[in-house]
Amino acid sequence: MKMMQGRIRRIAVTAVVVLGACGASAQELPGGPGRQELEKLCKQCHELARSISLRQDRDGWSSTIQKMSAFGMKASDKDIGLVLDYLVKHYPAEEVPRVNVNTATPIELESGLSLRRSQAAALVAYRAKHGDFKSLDDLKKVPLIAPEQIDSHKDRIAF
Repeated sequence: MKMMQGRIRRIAVTAVVVLGACGASAQELPGGPGRQELEKLCKQCHELARSISLRQDRDGWSSTIQKMSAFGMKASDKDIGLVLDYLVKHYPAEEVPRVNVNTATPIELESGLSLRRSQAAALVAYRAKHGDFKSLDDLKKVPLIAPEQIDSHKDRIAF
């Protein structure tokens, strides 16, 4: 049971990683309908700074909100609608920044490239030991990260 709860918490944190990559605080969130509801709902399980970095389209945000509800997030249908509209407006998929694998922090790697915490740590450790990455082939040498995972995110990687 504890193992399952730990897994659910890791999934929840990863699934709702939102402001972590940019280090934004609640004061830096754009104003508008849904902001207060977002702060209230996300803070139920994790710090707000891990709630918005995914940058998704409406379907992606809707799926994330459904997952959070399944993990126990308590919210009215009205609040969920406001949060969904807010996220779609202020954190759309088109604005996903590329991740510079030579300068990114572990949280930026986790959220930007959909890596697990252990994978992001392995990438940072490998980079510290071997120097900057120059190509996708260099990245594929990092232990714990499958080459297919690098290939699936190649359009989001910068050097």
